[in-house]
Amino acid sequence: MTNPPPTTSPLDFAVELVQAAGDLLVERYFRKEKGISIKFDGTLVTEADLEIHELFQERIKQQYPHELFYSEEMHYEAGEMAADPHIWVIDPIDGTTNFALGLSIWGVLVARLEAGFPQLAAMYFPLLNELYTVQREKGAFLNGQRIHTHPPSADQPFSFFACCARTFRHYDVSIRYKARILGSAAYSFCCLARGVAVVAFESTPKIWDIAGPWLLVEEAGGAITTLGSASPFPFHPEATEFNHEFPTLAAASAQLLEKARLQIKPKG
Repeated sequence: MTNPPPTTSPLDFAVELVQAAGDLLVERYFRKEKGISIKFDGTLVTEADLEIHELFQERIKQQYPHELFYSEEMHYEAGEMAADPHIWVIDPIDGTTNFALGLSIWGVLVARLEAGFPQLAAMYFPLLNELYTVQREKGAFLNGQRIHTHPPSADQPFSFFACCARTFRHYDVSIRYKARILGSAAYSFCCLARGVAVVAFESTPKIWDIAGPWLLVEEAGGAITTLGSASPFPFHPEATEFNHEFPTLAAASAQLLEKARLQIKPKG
């Protein structure tokens, strides 16, 4: 017996996934006990992360049974590559530390890759009421409204540089814009895509942190690359270490990106 064809488009399905997960996570967020533990890499995981992982895995396998599911909260085994060229890359909670501490900047990330490159994504930050959606060659959107990057201009005198907590620990930074540490890798790049930040840098993101934001930045007119590291795309799970880090730099324009590359240097 074959599975019936999906009744919604892949992007609509991704939106349904992140919104369902977001509603569930908001309820979990307001619980006093969040079931926090430490993973092997020293990062936090909550019971909610694992719950959303299971939810996504079940729904994706039901809707797209021949496509690969790849999540932060799993351990991929070599040889599990699906024959289908599509891969669903999931981060159940991007900004888990914020979630655990009771801060509002955290979200649910779903991206679908084809032949190793992101083709669509939905990223939902429920407490901020911000849903980012993107499809290759169809633009980037926030709550259904098209968004664009905005290089610094006379009518926007105060611009900021979004970065992670590890940036100043491991890099010498001479970017002149005000720095803001938001606690969510994806949200840093979302701020860039919608024209709030002009440069964004995350020093240790994994594939699930950047698959959707990478496409969002490109479709919003920005420029994005890795800093001193191989490109994450085309991504093939059997050829990439599970926890591989891709230091990622993005800017509102190609010119700003090249300038920022010279202003972020590894220490030592």
